[in-house]
Amino acid sequence: MPGVHLLWLEAPPIASKAKPGQFVMVRCGEETLIPRPLSVHQVDRDKLALLFNIVGKGTRWLSQREVSDRVEIFGPLGNGFTIYPESKNLLLVAGGMGVAPLCFLASSANKQGHSIKILLGAQTKAQLCPEHLFQSESKLVAATEDGTAGHKGMITDLIPKYAAQPDQIFACGPLAMYRTMSRVPKLKNKRVQVSLEIMMGCGRGVCYGCTIKTRQGLKKVCQDGPVFDLHDIIWDEMQPPID
Repeated sequence: MPGVHLLWLEAPPIASKAKPGQFVMVRCGEETLIPRPLSVHQVDRDKLALLFNIVGKGTRWLSQREVSDRVEIFGPLGNGFTIYPESKNLLLVAGGMGVAPLCFLASSANKQGHSIKILLGAQTKAQLCPEHLFQSESKLVAATEDGTAGHKGMITDLIPKYAAQPDQIFACGPLAMYRTMSRVPKLKNKRVQVSLEIMMGCGRGVCYGCTIKTRQGLKKVCQDGPVFDLHDIIWDEMQPPID
């Protein structure tokens, strides 16, 4: 995955509490004042992993860390994904870097005995998440915009085909993907949870910088999310995140 980095950090207090869908705030060097919110990609005992691409000074600094370097993070923050006890079949939809928190969710769900199918979308084959990052029990279906792997087109093209069977659907991806999903008729009566990617100032609900409009009123992504019900968000009021 060109430009994408996988960083493992020793952080026992955070790793022991983190749940799929939660995130951490990462201070990326002295040149960046505002910490960056990054999803917890995976957890292994006292370690947690972050999967991210370079979009600016902060993530470039983070990509240059080496063994024994110290990185200041705090978390876990936010409300993660919820798998209902009666759910057996799960569908995960990952658009681009949206795959980051879904790996953790797939790993956790596999351990609980759920049947999992994952739709992976990217612009081209080289940008698809490697299969080895998922457990072998998960069934993967790929889509690339240029047709170099799997279905040629958008990952949302495949949703109507796979929407009937799952008891729950979980998604993470760009704003355009969510807007398209909100208009898919076969998702209208489905339980769909989405993880929002949005700029945050503090991660603690103090600055109100990540407030969005929902059908339940104003919500703060860092505290009330980042996971929301697809049908609760007023998508026409959402603005794309600033890198």
